[in-house]
Amino acid sequence: MQNTEVKKPGFLFALAILLTIISVISIGILVFEAPIQVLMFIAMFIMIPFMLKLGYTYANVQNVLFKSMGQSLESVLILINVGILIGTWIASGTVPALVYYGINMISPRFFLLTTLIFTAVVATTTGTSWGAIGTAGVAMMGVGQTIGVPSGITAGAILSGAYFGDKVSPLSDTTNLTPTVTGASLFAHIKHMIYTAVPSFILTAIIFTVIGLRYSIDSIDSSQTDELLQQLSGNFTINWVSLTPILFLVGMMLWKKPAVISIFSAAMYGGLLAVFYQGYTLSSVFNIMYDGYTTDYGNETVNELLQRGGITDMLPLIALFLFALGLGGMLAESGVLESLLDSFAHKIQSHFSLTLLTLLFGYFTLAIGGAIYFSSVMTGTIMKPLYDRMNLKPENLSRTVEAAATLSGTLFPWVGAGLFATTTLGIPVIEYLPFTFLAFITPVITLIYAATGFTMTEKEEPLHKKSERKQKNKVSGKAHLTNA
Repeated sequence: MQNTEVKKPGFLFALAILLTIISVISIGILVFEAPIQVLMFIAMFIMIPFMLKLGYTYANVQNVLFKSMGQSLESVLILINVGILIGTWIASGTVPALVYYGINMISPRFFLLTTLIFTAVVATTTGTSWGAIGTAGVAMMGVGQTIGVPSGITAGAILSGAYFGDKVSPLSDTTNLTPTVTGASLFAHIKHMIYTAVPSFILTAIIFTVIGLRYSIDSIDSSQTDELLQQLSGNFTINWVSLTPILFLVGMMLWKKPAVISIFSAAMYGGLLAVFYQGYTLSSVFNIMYDGYTTDYGNETVNELLQRGGITDMLPLIALFLFALGLGGMLAESGVLESLLDSFAHKIQSHFSLTLLTLLFGYFTLAIGGAIYFSSVMTGTIMKPLYDRMNLKPENLSRTVEAAATLSGTLFPWVGAGLFATTTLGIPVIEYLPFTFLAFITPVITLIYAATGFTMTEKEEPLHKKSERKQKNKVSGKAHLTNA
């Protein structure tokens, strides 16, 4: 693939390349509010003259791009199926039933705990934290204000629940993006993330339960949610049958079927339920699979919840996958990442230091890039070689990236997630920030696991290869110390 005259970039040259790309993307997002897909695409072409300078031919560069983008094909198939599933699950009454039962299960005394769980369930089944915030979250904010719970505390419960559900959902865009960038499989990523996400969620639930008990709440004024419930029950047949697609998908996962097959099968089941149970025509279901659910109910909250899904809804994320992997492949193949990592890789001697560095880099790229996607792509791409050197499975990296990049997006007022949360919930970041417990607890548990070695899984390799790797790392470390 490479020309024999290809040169390895020096540290300063590699740093200049990386800073140029980061500047283009971060300025584009923060100053011009440009779509990140366009900026990633431009960044790929910015890399071309740098690679030509190193001795690559355009044919070499093109081959790198095609090879890197090809790694996203499985994820693209998953996303297409996710888009179809979201549309058919709305038409089948599955999503409406979840919201309907969730609101009816609100306990006055345990309002904050119920809010946490409700938004988590909505986010898990729809695959979107923003959708859960904009629907279930908005409803809970109204209820909280009615019963006298401070808005910041209610918002903290909403955001913690929404982002927990988003992380454990195979339908989530960021949950699909992160393992794609790091080289992990979707279900391996989710399974590994559950080790940190579930304990964090339980601790968060305990905290909100204790806080909630401080408020004397005897009843809830249902006027805030009556219209939503009437719209849902009036337009869908809502009962236990509507929830069977969820059981079907869980069963496929427990049966350990591939993600593509599991999600596709659950989507088709939802489509059949929409036809034979909700009364949709087969033709309309096919259109929903492509364009998503588009019925206008004349209610902004209901429309925000239900007007989603379809293949077309996934196209922007598919473009991001292709361009992110293309850029990552160019950075790796050109030796840019290797040159940067060589300057400090020998100092990373433990799982704890590696995990801490990943978290800090995730926060840094989130702050300068202004977008969760940017942080996930850059952190996953740049840190991956270090995890490979320590023989750690890629899901260790993807889990840590999510703990920093995704969960902390709402903590920065200028990041897209923070802007959405403040605009949708109607309060500033500073007001809910102290109560976003999940975003603070998860990184701490991640670091504890790294320090103890718990769930820090390594790749399987022959004993002689393992011995050779350790010896190579030892020699490399001595060489760097000698040069220093």
